[in-house]
Amino acid sequence: MNTVTRPRILVVGAGFAGVECVRRLERKLSPHEADVTLVTPFAYQLYLPLLPQVASGVLTPQSIALSLRRSQKYRTRIIPGGAIGVDLKAKVCVIRTITDQIVDEPYDYIVLAPGSVTRTFDIPGLTDNAFGMKTLAEAAYIRDHVISQLDLADASQDPAERASRLQFVVVGGGYAGTETAACLQRLTHAAVKRYPRLDPGLIKWHLIDIAPKLMPELGEKLGRSAQEILRRRGIEVSLGVSIEKAGPTEVTFTDGRVVPTRTLIWTAGVVASPLIATLGAETVKGRLAVTAEMCLPNHDGVFALGDSAAVPDLAKGQDGAVCPPTAQHAMRQGRHVAENIVATLRNQPMRPYVHKDLGLVVDLGGKDAVSKPLGVELRGVPAQAVARGYHWSALRTNVAKARVMTNWLLNAVAGDDFVRTGFQARKPAKLKDFEYTDAYMTPEEVRAHVEGTGRIES
Repeated sequence: MNTVTRPRILVVGAGFAGVECVRRLERKLSPHEADVTLVTPFAYQLYLPLLPQVASGVLTPQSIALSLRRSQKYRTRIIPGGAIGVDLKAKVCVIRTITDQIVDEPYDYIVLAPGSVTRTFDIPGLTDNAFGMKTLAEAAYIRDHVISQLDLADASQDPAERASRLQFVVVGGGYAGTETAACLQRLTHAAVKRYPRLDPGLIKWHLIDIAPKLMPELGEKLGRSAQEILRRRGIEVSLGVSIEKAGPTEVTFTDGRVVPTRTLIWTAGVVASPLIATLGAETVKGRLAVTAEMCLPNHDGVFALGDSAAVPDLAKGQDGAVCPPTAQHAMRQGRHVAENIVATLRNQPMRPYVHKDLGLVVDLGGKDAVSKPLGVELRGVPAQAVARGYHWSALRTNVAKARVMTNWLLNAVAGDDFVRTGFQARKPAKLKDFEYTDAYMTPEEVRAHVEGTGRIES
């Protein structure tokens, strides 16, 4: 017998979209109106835009991991794990916990905000040899790895080995790749002063992208400005180029160049979480096709948003335009979905999502930045002030704001000690170690599993 009297709301994912949705639900609903459950492997929200600054040591990892339990009067139940399948007919979500247990979570309303995973291609050696840049652990690994390359190059007697350890390749000319290359180049540029045996001229950074322009969303002028800043710093930018194959000690570009390197960082875009494929529903370029209210058509109580959903962009007014997978949209969509769920529970009409982009900010480290707030193009210190001001204000908790501001000030005044924290002591973690794309069920497996556990009456 079902003794549950309150509607059960299940939120999948603790990214910008999922967390904002839960926060708004907590604020709008009284405890007797609904039970809210959140599925996430970690009880924190990662502030992804500042991840390159963690990799470069400007910020500590803890400063951008915003605790969920601290920031809310938390009556939401957190299931530590990840959703690996959803049976829309039975209204059951299949979850793999962090201890590898499989649990079934029934729901009345589900909010699908599982985010995205790194987009990879069938390039020989890529997942075995490239680092990703999407999690806190990956950022910490990359920092350790880059500093260890300087340590090993300094100790090496072999000129060829030394040269390969001091060349670094970043693939992806979007915001993540550009900021990662810029921040890590500053790290090596500052660190090499502590290695008197190393020739600074041997340190080479490559930023490559198959696209013809760097960060085309910035526009022609700002994109050129960003490219000029990178080139002035000695970062070699190659456009219209990608990776043909990757090995442990060298990378081959599609233009035929072979670069000896022990560091390949892959940031060439993202794709929707593999969870979306388990639904057997219509998709748009891999993202779940939803209405302007962020509802899944023909399925009551199913909402999807953020990187995994193709939410119509009504602000653009173009037929078929969808919102880009940005933090700015995800946060606002999260709040909007919560409002629509509350409206549904209270028998009120839902509203379509409409939001005009507020602009873009790109922090290139130090005094270098390019920003485009509300269409106004900025460079240098003003752009940096806008970029950091935006990120700082977007941090959800006062503790996180205090930590980030303290880190920025301390780094500006005292610099970095360039120490490794030991993540590289055992096994380097590459893309294959973080992208659990084989952990998800097929729609048929989900159905069979749910039927086997008695969730559906025959």
